[in-house]
Amino acid sequence: MFYDPKREERLEGLLEQLRLAPAPTSDLFSNIVADACTRLSRIEQSAKAARLRWLSEAGTWTDAALGLVQLELPEWTVRRLIRDDGAWLCSLSRHCEIPIEFDDAAEAVHESLPLAILTAFVEAQCRQLATSGPPRRTVPTVAQGPLVRCDDFA
Repeated sequence: MFYDPKREERLEGLLEQLRLAPAPTSDLFSNIVADACTRLSRIEQSAKAARLRWLSEAGTWTDAALGLVQLELPEWTVRRLIRDDGAWLCSLSRHCEIPIEFDDAAEAVHESLPLAILTAFVEAQCRQLATSGPPRRTVPTVAQGPLVRCDDFA
């Protein structure tokens, strides 16, 4: 995947939209698909994409959010879904086999379960973007002068 410097800005904008949203809407879900999804655009005609579209049209937001995570981030899994003090905590992880204290999970808290899942999904996308980063430029190493062998035979 090619590095897109504007993608980080779009993901940050999505995180802000998700934090401010009181409930999921089809417009918000469409924005997430348009700005955060890379695989879905390539497999738009597949049965999985059609199922995801059907779930969002039906308003089954939790199933649509979980399907989006499964389709777009197959290496990530839902590690925790906890309701505490009226808010949902969703943790997505690439390494569920290690203790959670040492895991670099993408976490989100929201009053709405589907929005907590979608926020954690966008957070995971941000983490993947941060690890891939911009292409690195390397400078070739050039030898200067003749090579000299320095062994100590004493």
